[in-house]
Amino acid sequence: MYYRQQPQHDNQWMNPQYTTVIDPFVVVRLQLLRGENLIVETTKDTIRGELVEVQPDHIVLQAGDSLFFVRIQQIVSMMPI
Repeated sequence: MYYRQQPQHDNQWMNPQYTTVIDPFVVVRLQLLRGENLIVETTKDTIRGELVEVQPDHIVLQAGDSLFFVRIQQIVSMMPI
């Protein structure tokens, strides 16, 4: 997350702005895999589950009764099973 502050008139500051990097090729590939069972390796852990939702910045995996929200920037690799 990046914050860019620029001075306005009378030495006031603008509100911080949220910026994220989106890789459209990864998002499109993930959208094609919606409904499939995947193994997703992240920088922290590996999750097996059904890909139920794809957003520009995160995915949602369902593993059993649990939902996992994974930021796309944290994905190292993914493999359909």
